[in-house]
Amino acid sequence: MTDDTDDTDGTGDTDDIDDTGDTTIEYDTIRYEADGDVATVTLERPDKLNAWTPHMAEELAHAIGRVNDDAALGAMILTGAGRGFCGGADMDEVFQTRIDGTDPGNDTAGGSGGMPAGVDWVGLLRASKPIVVAIHGAAVGIGITMVLPADVLVASADAKIGMAFIKVGLVPELASTHFLVQRVGWGMASQLCLTGEIVRGDEAGRIGLVDHVVDDVDELLPRARELAGSLAASPTPQALMVKQLLTQNAAETDLGLVQRRESELLARCWETPEHREAVAAFREKRPPVFR
Repeated sequence: MTDDTDDTDGTGDTDDIDDTGDTTIEYDTIRYEADGDVATVTLERPDKLNAWTPHMAEELAHAIGRVNDDAALGAMILTGAGRGFCGGADMDEVFQTRIDGTDPGNDTAGGSGGMPAGVDWVGLLRASKPIVVAIHGAAVGIGITMVLPADVLVASADAKIGMAFIKVGLVPELASTHFLVQRVGWGMASQLCLTGEIVRGDEAGRIGLVDHVVDDVDELLPRARELAGSLAASPTPQALMVKQLLTQNAAETDLGLVQRRESELLARCWETPEHREAVAAFREKRPPVFR
């Protein structure tokens, strides 16, 4: 890991993936592509609407770790192949397997929210380089909760998004009852979780569940790339500090503590090469170069 992403240590590696050459790593359930300073990670089980499995979670964590380790990359996009983003957890490989008495992954019983025990998903997303999520088609159950900790959510207007856990006799996971309330408010979060209703992407934008909406699905990835490019242009160490502050302070009521956290990181920023480069670029009337 590079110095600016050491908070993700221990959450990204899997034993069955070859770490010896990033350009040759092959995954079973996802696809990884890097273009310039942005990487795109695609859920790739289109025949099953990209249904989530613990193995997919491990592969996603590994791919996010690759982005964090690559100094040339400043941001990433997470999207899905085929007709939708993610239709939820795989009914057979996850739910029925557990009902039959077998753990569906690497100790999901000992993990958080059904994740393998070695994957701290929420911690990983909040400590990683900026993540833009591009949602089309279905994003249901874990298909939406796993991306609520990401930074920017973009959806097509006809996407179908829902906290459908109560419909299958479950409750939400992955700190989604925190992130959802922050995004849509107490009343709407209660309605979405207690009814399990599905909302369209345009409605999700209206209530604040997603941040940007595009009218046509063909506009989705270009818009996500535009947003990811703007995030990647920022200096990575400071971006990670900003994410840390937002994570720690979003629900903090002690404003003195909020300011102490900010002041501590601000003092660190004053000594960084990124700050010096930004000041020099301003004085020299040129764009700053951060990577």
